[in-house]
Amino acid sequence: MFVSATTHADDNAARPNILFAFADDWGRYASAYAKLEPGGPSDLVETPNFDRIAREGVLFRNAFVNAPSCTPCRSSLLSGQHFWRTGLGAILLGAEWDLSIPSYPLLLRDVGYHIGHTYKVWSPGTPSDAPHGGKSTGYNKHGRKFNQFSQFVSESDDVPAAKQELLDEVRGNFDDFLSDRKSDQPFCYFFGPTNTHRKWTPGSGNRLWGLNPDELQGKLPAFLPDVPLVREDFADYLGEVLAFDAALGFLLERLEQLGELDNTVIVVSGDHGAPGFPRGKCNLYDFGVAVPLAVRWGAKVPGGRVVDDFVSLPDLAPTFLEAAGESPPEVMTGRSLMSVLTSTAPGQVDPLRDHVVTGRERHVAFARDGYLPYPQRALRTKDFLYVRNFKPERWPMGTGPGYGEPDGPMPRYEQLEHDTFAAFADFDASPTKAYVLTHHTEENMQPFVQYAVGRLPGEELYDLSSDPDCLTNLADEASHAETRKEMSNRLMTILRDTNDPRVTGDGETFDQPPFADPVGKRKRKSTRE
Repeated sequence: MFVSATTHADDNAARPNILFAFADDWGRYASAYAKLEPGGPSDLVETPNFDRIAREGVLFRNAFVNAPSCTPCRSSLLSGQHFWRTGLGAILLGAEWDLSIPSYPLLLRDVGYHIGHTYKVWSPGTPSDAPHGGKSTGYNKHGRKFNQFSQFVSESDDVPAAKQELLDEVRGNFDDFLSDRKSDQPFCYFFGPTNTHRKWTPGSGNRLWGLNPDELQGKLPAFLPDVPLVREDFADYLGEVLAFDAALGFLLERLEQLGELDNTVIVVSGDHGAPGFPRGKCNLYDFGVAVPLAVRWGAKVPGGRVVDDFVSLPDLAPTFLEAAGESPPEVMTGRSLMSVLTSTAPGQVDPLRDHVVTGRERHVAFARDGYLPYPQRALRTKDFLYVRNFKPERWPMGTGPGYGEPDGPMPRYEQLEHDTFAAFADFDASPTKAYVLTHHTEENMQPFVQYAVGRLPGEELYDLSSDPDCLTNLADEASHAETRKEMSNRLMTILRDTNDPRVTGDGETFDQPPFADPVGKRKRKSTRE
């Protein structure tokens, strides 16, 4: 039950605005993180606007998504619940929003907030909400070209002018949203560009942003081939991160011009790790589930702090509600961050925030015969990552011709670079994917192929202090038997307590085809997240 905690619900002057900037497929890459942990890909980038939020507010070292796939991640985010509690919101293709599930945007709308979004979100709070009596909340009249940032700018002979055109689009859409609110009405705005989602123009990181791929040599995770093509692909990805940061700067500038910066809760994050790279998106290793997170709220949130508390993004929904003076519904499993944000302490603020739980089910429906998902859950603590693979006989990234099942020739490089469904459909098409799989017969590439698409055992355990890239599975090591047992028991207890169908006797729920006519649905529905 949703209960207002505000004595005068109409006293909007006491309610803060909420700006949530949420980049598609943006893993934990920003210059603020390079300062904390130098020697990685973040060394190449300068993200002054994200860094400003971190400097004037709180930077989180240990923020994670609940699921490394767009729709389940956003279902958990908006509902403040584990993704497995959101019904068909727990899958990508075939997903449906259950209108009986409370979501923070609509709860805020009901107590007087002006809500809206630009670019991508996920129901509710989108135009699909309109048939149920709500107003369309999309503000995209000035365009959506920012979502194809590198493609648009790369086609121009005047790079600065093309960049400016896209940033003007961002500002115009935000201004339209702001002009629609009533006098003194607080707002809740979701800025969700998808430019960091595949695909982007090869070489754009260097051409548009001056990111030299060679400077990534020795800085990539050990499960990625450190070769020129992969370095260029990653530099192009980082270039899209810089484009997002530039857009964020325009939003902050507009708030300052309006005199509303300090009365706005600003949260900046991403919805899982890098797409089209081994162990990124659709994987439960840190490369797939760790995300940036910084929060600013004027004097309400003491700034200049780096916090080590573990945060799962479903924690944001109750945080937004509490900031607005509302009590989160009891059904929300996320825990408000307000006590952490308003503390003056750095480091570990809340000792109970010592872990997160992540998981996945179905991503691309056509990755496996029978439209089967790949069910996983994981427990991440400071020292260990424990992963439970419920169906280890299935292929984690789907099946692929020419490698494993089914038999057949490996698709051509061009297919693997551009066609998500060419092979291993849960692994986004990309130059990196094409390189790894078309070199799969080479002896030195075998470990990278295994990291990318190989079958996994029923249990995985990694000691993060000595193996941060999770290369050595300790689950069967006698020396770690007690740790494995403790982590397994703790994970399964959490899953049972939160009614995860995978462990409460109805695990086959997620194995059902996502729609009655999957082949026909594939033809009609976009495969882009």
